[in-house]
Amino acid sequence: MHILGISAFYHDSAAALLRGGEILAAAQEERFSRRKHDPRFPSKAVAYCLEEAGIGINDVDLVVFYDKPLIKFERLLMTFLSTAPRGLLAFYDQMPPWLKEKLFMRKTVRRELAYTGRMLFSTHHLSHAAAAFFPSPFEEAAFITVDGVGEWATTTYGVGRGNRIEILKEINFPHSLGLLYSAFTYFTGFKVNSGEYKLMGLAPYGEPKYVDTIRRELIDIKEDGSFRLNMKYFDYCAGRRMTNRAFAGLFGGPARKPESKITRREMDLARSVQVVTEEVLLKMARHVRVETGMKNLVLAGGVGLNCVANGRLLAEGPFDDCWIQPCAGDGGNALGAALFAWHQLLHKPRVADGRRQKATYLGPAFTDDEIEAFLKARGIPHVRHAPGEIPGKVADLIASEKVVGWFQGRMEFGPRALGARSIIADPRSRDMQTTLNLKIKFRESFRPFAPTVLVEHADECFELQGHESPYMLLVAKVVKERLRKLSAEEEAAEGFDKLKVIRSDLPAVTHVDNSARIQTVAREDNPPYYDMIHAFYEKTGCPVIINTSFNVRGEPIVCTPEEAYTCFMRTRMDYLCLGACLLDKKAQAPWEESHDWREEFELD
Repeated sequence: MHILGISAFYHDSAAALLRGGEILAAAQEERFSRRKHDPRFPSKAVAYCLEEAGIGINDVDLVVFYDKPLIKFERLLMTFLSTAPRGLLAFYDQMPPWLKEKLFMRKTVRRELAYTGRMLFSTHHLSHAAAAFFPSPFEEAAFITVDGVGEWATTTYGVGRGNRIEILKEINFPHSLGLLYSAFTYFTGFKVNSGEYKLMGLAPYGEPKYVDTIRRELIDIKEDGSFRLNMKYFDYCAGRRMTNRAFAGLFGGPARKPESKITRREMDLARSVQVVTEEVLLKMARHVRVETGMKNLVLAGGVGLNCVANGRLLAEGPFDDCWIQPCAGDGGNALGAALFAWHQLLHKPRVADGRRQKATYLGPAFTDDEIEAFLKARGIPHVRHAPGEIPGKVADLIASEKVVGWFQGRMEFGPRALGARSIIADPRSRDMQTTLNLKIKFRESFRPFAPTVLVEHADECFELQGHESPYMLLVAKVVKERLRKLSAEEEAAEGFDKLKVIRSDLPAVTHVDNSARIQTVAREDNPPYYDMIHAFYEKTGCPVIINTSFNVRGEPIVCTPEEAYTCFMRTRMDYLCLGACLLDKKAQAPWEESHDWREEFELD
């Protein structure tokens, strides 16, 4: 039996396909359309899933949509009417697409896919909960889902047992932890629904100066983690902006303009809202532990991508273990909707298996022969090696401080590069963070880079307390033994001056608060990637490399060999490893652009 899950029309549209309950394929539309966070109907992602399965659309037994458009439409109508007359402008903006394609979803699916079979609907947070629990390694667990908003719910908790999930409590719109965080994302000059991770990365540069103001004026937090927002300060109900003049008055002036200089105020705002977010989630987790009696926790929803909060939940929270859906945002709801239908609606049994999601390598792959055919057709200089030679050769390159594009196997499902579409480098280099940010990623210099560490050596480098972090969704401190003693002058550094301080023997992946966003890798999940890092370890004694996503700012992660080559040539990467083929930048013909390629992408 084939079940196709679809999420669409808000942000990060995606498709996922099950065969007999096995997860065959899943991908976000952005990887094919090349439009970051593409919200449009995921026609290309569906086409990929069907091709991977070797079937046509009418071989699909069931299509499941990730939420209920009629209920979401009801919420929009009621919100716009309650904020009239200001809300009417947003109403007029949003009604045409709703009436054309969003509201009558059965008709839209049949039109877009030429599908004639059966169709069902989940709800937004049930899809999140299903995506969190059903692929997890737990036979039973509590779940928490936190995001901006679904139909009405913004936060839920409940229990998963066997092949069933049940939501016990929820918090409804307009009270939303995700929208509170997005309001600060907007106010500090970043783009909502994509810049939240920038706010998280900025937080360690600031001080929690505004925490009391946020608690007093913006959010009323109860001991059980429930909360209410003071809507006097927010404008998102009217649909035009996230914040208003009262919010600006509270924090000393108007929002930062995108691309303008980041000041100490933005750093302190980022730190403050991060502290409040972590406080809410920790209180919520403690309450859920008591109410459910469960020892394990699973997480999904966009706030589940806040890996700093996740790290604290695992280290300080009341649960023995925690599993986070690697595609925690709306893209993962395509998978959640399909799994919800398979287990809960069709009553199919479930075996708890943490490898069920195949380490989230669920996207397209290209054989070495396909890659070499592309290179030869374009006349691109390269050397093809025996597959067993690649790990050692690439390890030698990064050990000599070369930056390498790494393209191997099936593309990742979710926002993180996990060693299939990655840019890799040496974390011991003092200059590598600046090099990668400014010469390769073309992004803000304050942004930290993540390490990948061999799972058996993780506790030698990071305070993970024996836990794995295969999806790069946990932040933990670098172990004290690897930190260097700072001078009084270094300790006193403030703001972006903190960037100049070398804090550990892994300087390129140690953030200014001595933390790192960690990926652990086991050989069973990704043999080529593991073998390459292991070869690097044998040569250098360091079991860690830098791993950042294979893209530049504003562009989705690359999907195909051609996209990888284009990104390689547009940047100052030194080498590109495409499967068994290795490309040296110095051997390539000069790259010519007919226009400024960065205009193709939304830069914020």
